Amino acid sequence: MSQKDHSSTAEVWRKNSKTHINLKGNTFILEKGKTALDKELLVYIDGEYYPKSQAKISVYDHGFLYGDGVFEGVRVYNGMAFKLKDHIDRLYRSAHAIMLQIPVTKEEMTKIVLETLRKNELKDAYVRVVITRGIGDLGLDPRKCQKPTIIVIADAFTLHKSEAKEKGITAMLTWVKRDLVDATTHEIKSLNYLNSVLAKIEANNYGVDEAIYLDKNGYVCEAAAENIFVVKNGRIYTPPSSTGALPGVTAETVKELAKNLGYEVIEKNITPYELFTADEVFLTGTAAEIVPVREINKRQIGNGKPGPITRRLMEEFAKLVEDPKHGTPVYC
Repeated sequence: MSQKDHSSTAEVWRKNSKTHINLKGNTFILEKGKTALDKELLVYIDGEYYPKSQAKISVYDHGFLYGDGVFEGVRVYNGMAFKLKDHIDRLYRSAHAIMLQIPVTKEEMTKIVLETLRKNELKDAYVRVVITRGIGDLGLDPRKCQKPTIIVIADAFTLHKSEAKEKGITAMLTWVKRDLVDATTHEIKSLNYLNSVLAKIEANNYGVDEAIYLDKNGYVCEAAAENIFVVKNGRIYTPPSSTGALPGVTAETVKELAKNLGYEVIEKNITPYELFTADEVFLTGTAAEIVPVREINKRQIGNGKPGPITRRLMEEFAKLVEDPKHGTPVYC
């Protein structure tokens, strides 16, 4: 037995102790006593907000079929979207590189991200912005995709003092080489992450926390989802993007931070030998922030603990993330 309420543009009815909502052809089923707005996160898809459990795209979307699209991840600290402008700028550079025209301006995209956070009432969060080529057919031709799909996902993120940051992580050099810069280069933050997934599988199989890539010439590139830094004799080294490494927003922030603290930061090709014999090694990324590496391929790095330069950068970075100069306020 069901009752329908036609008093609004949405159809609402009860059946089997559950609330059914039909909104623009989509039926949302809610548990007893719950509402779509106060019990479930909302996901932005092409101008509309959907409860997390009901957020869907077409199986004909080329982002799903071919990994044809780009994305960004943004951290939000105490109501401050850290380096949001930098992330949005990189999103549009990645899209330009694959000839994907995002159908909204950078300013409009920024507003969408902030509004998604507000609708979900989040102050500490991780935001994923995804742009796909859009709905096409089963063929590869991108001309069949009439309009890109825009998705913004905001989820709660609580920062904890993790064992990884206190003790450092283990890593290994993976047999998987980083994609070439003249192929599916990871300078583009694309939806095609199979290269990273294969390395992560290998790391899992060998019981270590992270995989580190070499480029085609045998030089250190980056980790599966983070940039890498090496400390030797008080200097900080990091591979150039010519190895195929992503120009990381957090990596650039850490470079600037280190220079302001008086450290010399040098971009250069790094050999596996230089990695194994480093005084300190650490990784950087939006979600990871700064993470020390204590062991690589069973070789202890330094004294096997987070080094003094890494620790200082971690401490200063923690102060930086809530500085209004480095972010965009969500709630004005």
